[in-house]
Amino acid sequence: VQLQASGGGLVQAGGSLRLSCAASGRTERRYTMGWFRQAPGKEREFVAAISWSGDSTYYTDSVKGRFTISRDNAKNTVYLQMNSLKPEDTAVYYCGALPSYSGSYDSSLAYLYWGQGTLVTVSS
Repeated sequence: VQLQASGGGLVQAGGSLRLSCAASGRTERRYTMGWFRQAPGKEREFVAAISWSGDSTYYTDSVKGRFTISRDNAKNTVYLQMNSLKPEDTAVYYCGALPSYSGSYDSSLAYLYWGQGTLVTVSS
């Protein structure tokens, strides 16, 4: 499975961005999809995840109420709508694919495939 993340950019605090992650290859398998981010000098951290059906979503506390993860399986694409952005949201954002049978949606070690990352910069 190949993942291609896009949609990053420079935005002022309080602004919005929508990230996309398009999957190609062996997409017939069912994957939970997740977004992680990594700021300079910090470890990669979990942001949000969505089950294959889209019925279940998970968020880290710092983005609850501001970010929304969604997916369109017909397009093999996952989205991360980010509103009310803050300077501390600045990071490279990565999308990942996790086998649907795994419950470790917040652990980067459990993900099998990763996109290349897209940079989000939020200015104050």
